[in-house]
Amino acid sequence: MTLSADNQTAFLRTILNLEVKNGYADRAVIGGLDKYIRKWSADNLQGPAAASINAPLRVLLSGADYAGRSREQREVLVREVLRELEQPAGVKKQVLPKGQRKAPARIVKPAPAVSSEASLDESIAVVRGSGDSMAKKLAKLGVYSVRDLLYFFPRRFMDFSKRTTVSALETGKYQTVFVNIWEANVTMFGRMKGSEAVLGDETGNIRAVWFNQPWVARQLKTNSRIAVSGRVTEFGYRQVFENPEWELIEDKELMHTGRLVPVYQLTQGLFPRQVRSVVKNALDAYLGRTPEFLPQAVRQRCGLIGLQQAIKQAHYPADYASQDLSRKRLAFDELFLLQLGVLDKKREWQEDQPGHKFLINSESLEKFIGSLPFTLTEAQRKVTRDICDDLARDVPMSRLLQGDVGSGKTVVATIALLATVENGYQGALMAPTEILAEQHFATLYKLLSAVAGESSRHDNIYTFEHVFPFDINVALLTGSLSAKEKSAIYEKIKAGEINILIGTHALIQKGVHFSKLGLVIIDEQHRFGVLQRTALRQKGFNPHLLVMTATPIPRTLALTLYGDLDISTINEMPPGRQPIKTRWLTQNDRERASNFIRKQVLEGRQAFIICPLIEESENLEVKAAVAEYERLSSGIFPDLKLGLLHGKMKGADKEKVMSGFKAAKLDVLISTSVVEVGIDVPNATIMLVEAADRFGLAQLHQFRGRVGRGDKQSYCLLLSENPSEYGQERLKAIEEISDGFALAEKDLELRGPGEFFGTRQSGLPDLKMARLSDTQLLEVARREARTLFAKDPGLEHPENRLLAMEFDRIWHKRVEND
Repeated sequence: MTLSADNQTAFLRTILNLEVKNGYADRAVIGGLDKYIRKWSADNLQGPAAASINAPLRVLLSGADYAGRSREQREVLVREVLRELEQPAGVKKQVLPKGQRKAPARIVKPAPAVSSEASLDESIAVVRGSGDSMAKKLAKLGVYSVRDLLYFFPRRFMDFSKRTTVSALETGKYQTVFVNIWEANVTMFGRMKGSEAVLGDETGNIRAVWFNQPWVARQLKTNSRIAVSGRVTEFGYRQVFENPEWELIEDKELMHTGRLVPVYQLTQGLFPRQVRSVVKNALDAYLGRTPEFLPQAVRQRCGLIGLQQAIKQAHYPADYASQDLSRKRLAFDELFLLQLGVLDKKREWQEDQPGHKFLINSESLEKFIGSLPFTLTEAQRKVTRDICDDLARDVPMSRLLQGDVGSGKTVVATIALLATVENGYQGALMAPTEILAEQHFATLYKLLSAVAGESSRHDNIYTFEHVFPFDINVALLTGSLSAKEKSAIYEKIKAGEINILIGTHALIQKGVHFSKLGLVIIDEQHRFGVLQRTALRQKGFNPHLLVMTATPIPRTLALTLYGDLDISTINEMPPGRQPIKTRWLTQNDRERASNFIRKQVLEGRQAFIICPLIEESENLEVKAAVAEYERLSSGIFPDLKLGLLHGKMKGADKEKVMSGFKAAKLDVLISTSVVEVGIDVPNATIMLVEAADRFGLAQLHQFRGRVGRGDKQSYCLLLSENPSEYGQERLKAIEEISDGFALAEKDLELRGPGEFFGTRQSGLPDLKMARLSDTQLLEVARREARTLFAKDPGLEHPENRLLAMEFDRIWHKRVEND
């Protein structure tokens, strides 16, 4: 029998859909798909019938050795064939005799794997068991689409995998039993309604209770068989399950009991069983639509399982070994895509357009260096050489300069700015906060004043004479300036009359147009997103880029997060600096700490007091700082001169307080965390941090770096009343470790996946599975990304088509959200 082209297509679609349903196990037909296809094609592909066969089907029919392919390869081939097969067309309506009913046509429902991939971006409201109400609640957790739900991984697992019998249950342990329901009733526990049931198996009976859950009794039907998982306690010398998980034993996979049960992040109105059910429904219906984007060669070299298997095992692992394999694959994906992204950024910045090739005048730079009131360290000189070498090339510089607090990054940045100005270009330095921008402005003024013969100020613009044969104009642009002041600066920037511009994110506003921007310097760059950094860079014709951070980053991590940047490190402190003595104090030591501050002040020193961090509200944090200022002013230090600094103050008021503290007109500065970076007062020798356990290690190290900037012994006192176990570990670390890079390694170890350095703020894709402490996987992902990028930087090869789509989705989404 020879089939028509339409019948061939419909019949083959049925077979392939069955193959999808069977998980590409080559069990859709007896003897395997290869044997069936060979016979089928010999019988049916004759004459005109062969003309209707599309390209993917030709591959399948040409002896493609389906049985010899991996599961992932089979999936790709079957998906391609199903995608291109067309529905039968031109079927005529059958006219039936009056009174005779047509038998309903059998609909072959396509398996989820063959539906359009676009459905992964639909709202989670389309998932069975969800709906608009649940979608709104999950949106609070950042879960909007079906894809988000598939990647909404559990925070942890409850191990209910130990199955036993009723007679073998052990008190105090989490266990699972399969039992019959003998009796279930609503009962009262004091004034609270709940449920009680008598359960049993062939070895004995046990009581189970659910407090404040009367509906459970109505769901437990007598003589039904259920799985029960939970902790067994004793009540009246008898064992009892308290609030256990349970579910009917049916011909399906267990979800809430008898296995490693996922525990998801919740918000108000969401419940554990509800979320597990919806995630499971999403996996069943949509997981097959998730394309395997990682090239097979990469998966084989790195020993990685398939993507669909990894996602399923991430939610419902068969055991801990399966969970580990899943995490390895998903973590690799995150790091691999991240590294491809940063490599792509570096290529885009350095190859798409030529940079400005500067002529480095060593004589004028040495003149400036010689005017400094201190000698540059060897580390500073090496970094300066690296930067000058970059500026002298026609490839735009992309360099990360990292150095511990107080290591002297600003003077290196000033040298780079002077080299830029001497070549006739403008330089811009952007800081994340007004206080830090003002600090840079003040430091630059101090450094240039040492070499300039004279300086003058007019409308927020400082003019320095005799640095070069021409004057240098430096301006400060922040959000707190009036519209008139900003307008005046805008005009001078556009006209090229300002050589160096320092400011906050105001530098990337639409009104700012540079005449000839040659160098962009971004300080504490992790606080700026990709979009902000790109916007500033676009102000000039592919300017050189130098980013700086005082947050030490372990080298492996830096190479992964900032693979688009060359890395320079100032790992040497200026001479004369003494190590800061750090002590963790309890509330019982508060009076002793206050007395120590008073003693230091009477000896002519100054102190910082940092108020507690209140993450929920900056307004509450400000109120707490004001209250602390009033308490200390009236009760503890009534005879000392105190100042108050917080983020809600006007720029002029903040400047007044800071100027007073720098001029030693204030003895103690009470502040919120706005002093974390950039404030330089060499006479300040004490940093006291209230509720220190609320701050991260990096922040505490930054606070500590505000003192110890002179030649006197300095101290960092960390007050904490009742820290958690994790808080205690942080406080012990900061007390024992003074080196910023060693502390960064410890911070990385403590904080775990995705949290170190705030990748969301950095403009990089979020890390959900990757543990940044897993240096071996980091290196493997980085090596594979560099290898692939060297061969196919545009991801244009056929085998990289799905990877290119995933890359675009991840990085495009990241920039949009920035």
